[in-house]
Amino acid sequence: MGVDYDTQADFPADGSGYGFDNVADVLTISPLHLEKYVAAAQEIVEQTVPMQPRVVAERRIPGGRFVGEGQEPNGWRRSLSYYEPATASATHHVDKKGRYEVVVTYRAEEDYVDLVFDKNKCRFRYSIDGEQKHDEEYSRQGGKEYQQRHKVKWEPGDHTIQFEVEPLTPDAERLRSLRMTIVDVTVRGPLAEKHWVEPPNYRKWFPRDAPTDAAERRAYAAELLGGFAERAFRRPPNTETTERLVELVEASVAAGRPFEAGVAQAMTAVLSSPRFLFREEADATPTTGASDPYPLVDEYALASRLSYFLWSTMPDAELMRLASEGQLRAQLDEQFERLLNDPRSEALVRNFVGQWLGARDIQQTNVNAFAVISADSPHDPEREQRRARFRELRQKEPGLLTDEERQELRAIREAFDEAFQRVREFDLDGDLRWAMRRETEMAFEHVLREGRSALELLNSDYTFLNERLARHYGIEGVTGGDMRRVELPAGSPRGGVLTQGTVLVNTSNPDRTSPVKRGLFVLDNLAANEGEATPLTLRESLEKHRDSPMCASCHARMDPLGLALEPFNALGILRDNDHGKPIDATGTLVTGESFNGVAELKKILATERRQDFYRCLSEKLLTYALGRGVEYYDTLTVDKLVEGLEQSGGDLRGLVRDVVESAPFQRRRCVETPATATAQRNVHTTNR
Repeated sequence: MGVDYDTQADFPADGSGYGFDNVADVLTISPLHLEKYVAAAQEIVEQTVPMQPRVVAERRIPGGRFVGEGQEPNGWRRSLSYYEPATASATHHVDKKGRYEVVVTYRAEEDYVDLVFDKNKCRFRYSIDGEQKHDEEYSRQGGKEYQQRHKVKWEPGDHTIQFEVEPLTPDAERLRSLRMTIVDVTVRGPLAEKHWVEPPNYRKWFPRDAPTDAAERRAYAAELLGGFAERAFRRPPNTETTERLVELVEASVAAGRPFEAGVAQAMTAVLSSPRFLFREEADATPTTGASDPYPLVDEYALASRLSYFLWSTMPDAELMRLASEGQLRAQLDEQFERLLNDPRSEALVRNFVGQWLGARDIQQTNVNAFAVISADSPHDPEREQRRARFRELRQKEPGLLTDEERQELRAIREAFDEAFQRVREFDLDGDLRWAMRRETEMAFEHVLREGRSALELLNSDYTFLNERLARHYGIEGVTGGDMRRVELPAGSPRGGVLTQGTVLVNTSNPDRTSPVKRGLFVLDNLAANEGEATPLTLRESLEKHRDSPMCASCHARMDPLGLALEPFNALGILRDNDHGKPIDATGTLVTGESFNGVAELKKILATERRQDFYRCLSEKLLTYALGRGVEYYDTLTVDKLVEGLEQSGGDLRGLVRDVVESAPFQRRRCVETPATATAQRNVHTTNR
């Protein structure tokens, strides 16, 4: 509807299940959710849909249009300092004689300075065509906004509005950059009803004027709301729904409100409807039962499934047209290619990779760079002596320190500051976190767009870097802020998601690495072998770790995988020691394969254990596409997806296409009854 609505700020966070936030099982709607949804619908409709056919004409003059001597106009705002005399004026032309309303909006602003108070004052005044309209004294107001309204009689021609600031305290200290900012001036009129005009965007929502005849008005309302509801519901509304919406319009008109206000109220009802908030699905054929426990979804549902999977948004006009003609399933291959080649498919990369590989999480992960770098630094007795001496000197009263001790304390502080500045080079600032996220997203997108093997996500001789991230990784020859593909030096341990900053940082503790977290990440997200949770107290967990063969078996799977990544610290930086001791990155998987370092582990995962990766990737992508977890009855589908990857050499684009063509994506599962239980156990075989 053309409104940039901040859902993250106004709606409660979505729940997450099976690793994704689009899983229906956890997307519950509480009374708070419903209140928020209705309020959002009202706000969006009020901002976009005209509530009446004619309104007073308005012209906004931005504050930046008001200029003083030697100034140039701009489209933003104009600020006049409390400290210097200043004027700013602009002219506005009107074509018609009549009464107008001039609305002046301004703000008393300042730059905040801690524990400092600016006592300056000024007199702020403005006039319209030389007639004084406002003249008041202002002190600091902390950014308070003011709005004044004035009625004027104007003849056709140019009219001047002038602002003036007169300092009242020339000798006071200027501490907070006090200023009066002209936000804008809005001229409304002529106010007489005969001069009123159509609201902005009126014809976008109402291509014709509202009929006076009741029957024609109802037909017009049905036409408008039927089309709007079809777009919102992602399928045509039934006759009963359209009639109920028309009745809302008629009730509004009967109450004396404009036709447009009634339509807006009905649109609010549409945007609050379960058919908008949920994705409604129907069967392709009206008959279901024991003979068809997994009926095909109809073409409108298929359009929604395809669009939300690849674009994370509603179907476009082309998908809706094909669905209405019953041709979408017949042209599914062409539409799949069209959607995947469209820039909107970046949503698949952003949302799937952001959750599967944790690329989203890097923005919030807490890491103490100083603690991490200190742990990686070799033991330095001199540094420890300086710290001890610093604590000793700090305990003395400042007045009792000798000149030599003061000089020594200053030198120690300078040494500490220098060390701190060195550490700051590795701190995960916003730019570095963004680059890490983009590295992971671009690696996946490259494999997807270019039809390359998904195994390159595990092991590759390239990655995606800019200068900031390359410097963090210790890779030379990369300049500039643009992310781009970079061929890695021979023998580099980088390449593949396991050695990317997103994975290495997200699977660490704030001050050190965590082999257990890293190993669990590999099992959960790359090896189709979920770790088992132990919901116990800390003491019980420790006791179980000592005594339970089950815990020992879990750690036998996780720990070698995590220890292989120990050459990378909690910041994702390559290192050769931990607390001054050499790192041992050797290990043996429970399946018997031995490795020495992450390079050999990546090779094992991409060769001997590639089917584990194929299965994990297939399950994750299927979960994201369906909005539900993978169940026992999906086993044959997952097997088929893995088989397709094996036959294609790991073609990631082919996997996405196979998911779209799979039975779970094309069909829906009926509620199991005794009559359908037997047929449901065999449905995957028949659907293949």
